[in-house]
Amino acid sequence: MSERRVEAFFYGLYMDLDVLREAGVAPLAPRKAYVDGFALRIGRRATLLPSAGARAYGMLYTVTHAELERLYTAPGLEQYRPEAVMARPLDGAPTPALCYNLLEAPAPNERNPEYAARLQRALGKLAFPSDYVASVS
Repeated sequence: MSERRVEAFFYGLYMDLDVLREAGVAPLAPRKAYVDGFALRIGRRATLLPSAGARAYGMLYTVTHAELERLYTAPGLEQYRPEAVMARPLDGAPTPALCYNLLEAPAPNERNPEYAARLQRALGKLAFPSDYVASVS
């Protein structure tokens, strides 16, 4: 019997199917989506922070719990924890999903220009709105 799959919303470099596959994850049902009420914040890595009126774009995938555990127990990602969000596919009905975020927001002066540039490329490759892509820093 195969492991049950769940919906997961990815907003960082895990949006990129190639990055997921390199990590040993075989996601199903890729859909461009967004979550309202959260803003993207990049420190050393990306996280979503609650923010009234904000919108964060990403990819909704169907994955297994084991795959999520593999991703978020990797070195440097141990501080991420799952949260329930309502992801809204660009085409389709709102979908409850797990979304992994940092326990604590990055410090105000914490930056990672290389990560931000890689994320901009991934968002552009996936054809997300150009104003959102440009806002990533």
